[in-house]
Amino acid sequence: MWGPGVRRGWAGAVETGRVHAETELPPERGRDPFIDLVRAASLVVVVLWHWVFSVILWGDDGPWATNPIGFTSGLFVITWLLQVMPLFFFVGGWAHTQAYASFATAGRGSAWRFARRRLVTLARPALALAVVWWIVGIGVAAVFDVAWTGKAVVLVLSPLWFLVVYGLLIALFPVARWLHERFDVVVLVWAAGLAVGIDVVRFRWGWDWLGWLNMVLVWGLCHQLGFFYRRLVAAGRQVAWALASAGLFALAGLVLSGLYPGSMVGVPGDRLSNMAPPTVCIVALVLFQAGVALLVRPAVLLRLRASARWRWSSATMNRFSLPLYLFHSSGLAIWVVLVFQVVGYNDGFGLAARFDIDALWWLTRPLAVIGPALCTAPMLWAYARLTDRS
Repeated sequence: MWGPGVRRGWAGAVETGRVHAETELPPERGRDPFIDLVRAASLVVVVLWHWVFSVILWGDDGPWATNPIGFTSGLFVITWLLQVMPLFFFVGGWAHTQAYASFATAGRGSAWRFARRRLVTLARPALALAVVWWIVGIGVAAVFDVAWTGKAVVLVLSPLWFLVVYGLLIALFPVARWLHERFDVVVLVWAAGLAVGIDVVRFRWGWDWLGWLNMVLVWGLCHQLGFFYRRLVAAGRQVAWALASAGLFALAGLVLSGLYPGSMVGVPGDRLSNMAPPTVCIVALVLFQAGVALLVRPAVLLRLRASARWRWSSATMNRFSLPLYLFHSSGLAIWVVLVFQVVGYNDGFGLAARFDIDALWWLTRPLAVIGPALCTAPMLWAYARLTDRS
């Protein structure tokens, strides 16, 4: 029935482990190397986005940030792949279920105890960083008698919004787990339906404050979807294609309707942001990204199994991705100050009085990583030393 070429291709796939990689399910308990890689890589993507595409403008009231999305037609499409927070929450949902399974099996306590321990581990370094920056801001304001330090500190600490939401999801993990065990997929349907309803009320009657409930509903849905990871893997590639296609069509339809911005990151000047608070576009986005992740999973597992370099890269990112996320905006702030002290206003590598996007700006984007990375490296080294001793 099959020709020799097809039979040889199938046999070669078996010999290299490709078939095994495509059919292998994640473990019932323990770590999944694909989940570890995606979770760490997601944070690295966010860091690189901030370093490469952040433009710090200086106005009469101090610094504020923008990006090239609002200045370049059609560029919003790249945020459908590079705004990876929905994907991070998705894989985080599975990671938490696995971590709790190991926690419970070892007899270490209830789901509430598990959530409390995880929350403390996450919150301690973030709170320490926030305290240090507020002390610095108060000191600068007192010494130089300037009024913009509060805004500058908020700008530096603003990426930590993600950790606040993630902490909230960890705190609610026992409730989310109970809902999953009691109602299964119905939880996802209700979360999506309520998110749609909130958007309707916001846009129809102007109750914008109600949108903040979607911080729990939408991000909670992304996290809850991760509870189904093993079942989604077992369902096969057709389900993955269906998930990715449904998410993509829904996202395109929502954006082309004109009701929602095209960008999945905040853009100054847009009528609203799809992220703050999240809209139903993020529900479509997580379906699309989860489907794509499931489709590439076999190839990624194959590379992790075959390549020591891939395994080293994954292990390194998993060790440093969280502290990198914590400190990357601090490194960027230090770099901006250094550049300003040396060359003054510079929209390519530091503080700008106005933003002029041109070919030179785009050509310098790969180089924009170097300075913030060098300024962040000492903080990563100090963090690693402190955590290794503890």
